[in-house]
Amino acid sequence: MNFSNNYTFFAIVVIAIVTFGTRVAPFIFFRKGKATPKYIVYIGKYLPPAVISMLIIYCLKNVNLFKFPFGIPELIGVATVAILHIWKRNNLISILSGTVIYMITIQFILVTN
Repeated sequence: MNFSNNYTFFAIVVIAIVTFGTRVAPFIFFRKGKATPKYIVYIGKYLPPAVISMLIIYCLKNVNLFKFPFGIPELIGVATVAILHIWKRNNLISILSGTVIYMITIQFILVTN
């Protein structure tokens, strides 16, 4: 392996170790029998909705409602995700379906214009 391949390999290894460490840390620090601190419970309760809200804002920040296609593909995609999530309560199904519907809609609308 040359320098570039070595660098890439070690970067992937470090990223994998850090990712695994962050996933296993709660199980190490908060073992059964110990009380979980209140701030951790608070973060666990309110952080996921906050992150999802920020992702929605980020995804929709450049939508122009006054220029074709007027945000219609985005609205259809968001509605698909919301309806499927309320119905099935499955993140994977709702996000994957919303993405597929959005991609199909954006291709259909741009081709017909």
